[in-house]
Amino acid sequence: MVAQELDYFRAIIQANMAPLVRQTEVSSLTGLSKKLANQIWLKREDQQPVYSFKLRGAFNKLRKLPMHSHVVTASAGNHAQGVALSAAHLGHKATIVMPVTTPEIKVNAVRNLGGNVVLHGHHFDAANSYAQALCERESGVFVPPFDDKDVIVGQGTVAREMMQQLDKLDAVFVPVGGGGLLAGMAVYIKSLRPDIRVIGVEATESACLQAAMEKGQPVELEQVGSFADGIAVKKIGEETFRLAQTYCDEVVVVSTDEICAAVQDIFVETRAIAEPSGAVALAGLKKWCELHKSQGLSLAAVLSGANLNFDRLRYIAERTALGAKSEALFGVTIDEQKGSFKQFCQTLGGRAITEFNYRYAGGREAQIFVGVGLRGGEAELQELQANLADNGYAFTDLSDNELAKLHIRYMVGGKPPVSLEERLLRFEFPEYPGALLRFLETLGSEWNITLFHYRNHGAAKGQVLAGFQLGPQECPKFEEHLERLGYSYQDETNNPCFSQYLQSNEEYTRKVG
Repeated sequence: MVAQELDYFRAIIQANMAPLVRQTEVSSLTGLSKKLANQIWLKREDQQPVYSFKLRGAFNKLRKLPMHSHVVTASAGNHAQGVALSAAHLGHKATIVMPVTTPEIKVNAVRNLGGNVVLHGHHFDAANSYAQALCERESGVFVPPFDDKDVIVGQGTVAREMMQQLDKLDAVFVPVGGGGLLAGMAVYIKSLRPDIRVIGVEATESACLQAAMEKGQPVELEQVGSFADGIAVKKIGEETFRLAQTYCDEVVVVSTDEICAAVQDIFVETRAIAEPSGAVALAGLKKWCELHKSQGLSLAAVLSGANLNFDRLRYIAERTALGAKSEALFGVTIDEQKGSFKQFCQTLGGRAITEFNYRYAGGREAQIFVGVGLRGGEAELQELQANLADNGYAFTDLSDNELAKLHIRYMVGGKPPVSLEERLLRFEFPEYPGALLRFLETLGSEWNITLFHYRNHGAAKGQVLAGFQLGPQECPKFEEHLERLGYSYQDETNNPCFSQYLQSNEEYTRKVG
């Protein structure tokens, strides 16, 4: 071990987290252990006073400052609460800059902990830039959320506790955003037990560590998703990556549905409700076990946080069955005649129908959107697909189709009576007053909006589906307006769900021949 890493190891050993930071429990997940044929442990950082491990890094940083320091940071969540509570406990003044899109529950939590909240910008980068300028102007001390030695050392105390609590460990799974928790835990674990595998886990929509590993250096992602907002970081830190590159054995990337399934697993085993980023590590552990067919190992995951907006539970519940592979979604073509639905149900062989969407639209065929319950996972899914094909049904498996899961399942039956030249886009709207008006002023005044669907999921960004009537010659001008709007979007015009469920029958018939 080089001197620099030895310094980290010693600092983690010596870090005094008392009295503010609690030693959290390690829970045995007995049901999941039996299912996966491995001993599964969960390090319960949801038990901290701010319901997140972020308190550790903030407290370790702030406890070394002179009395009555002015600390400044930018955060939309757990780091903000950790800084606010630590500052109040140690007698410092804390100013936290948060994007205006931050959910009110998090803003109020920081204020209740004694932090001075400044709302600025519509995303983290804008808030962070403002915070750094404010810190310099007021001669404050900036507290980074992850790329800082003292913060990394504080997060590393999670591993110190875990190693004291568990005699046998084969692998540890750690969620990754900016990399502070992974860096601190990895350097400590590998210093004591090089044989224990340290595995970083990221969400598919914000896999900045995986991208850095591939390039050999930190790289900035073009965009990140908002579901697991606690780890939604575009670029991993320089120092955290240096340590992760040396001490992290591998990276596992998990989907939104897999994260939702892990939230359910945690609730069933512990009755704790993890935030999406808090369940990421367990989702990675489950996926790793499935890929490696491991048995008889002692595996631990970090439940990193439980700051969840209650209204997000509906969204999580809707996606859990898909993540657990206990449900599949299909788009199926059936005959538009009496008895067709009954015949289709008989083809399912007694499997439960979890969802069924249909509306009469004329013609000889009907497009149905159906959810089917599964008990045998991937093997049963393949059996069901083969059964549908053998019985002559044209179908599409939509279980991994984001457009279908976010919008189509709530919109089936909405077809225009005539053929239209349409373009379909899926947007992420910032959740703040005026966002919709800006959208309409930028795009709605120039082009006819032919379709619009939005549902609030309790996140900083809303999912919006919109259709626009425009011909090919109008596309360059439309692209200019999209760029000026500045909202993250994905073109779904060629998505099979669009033609199957939302376009006119004339247009659908023309496309399928």
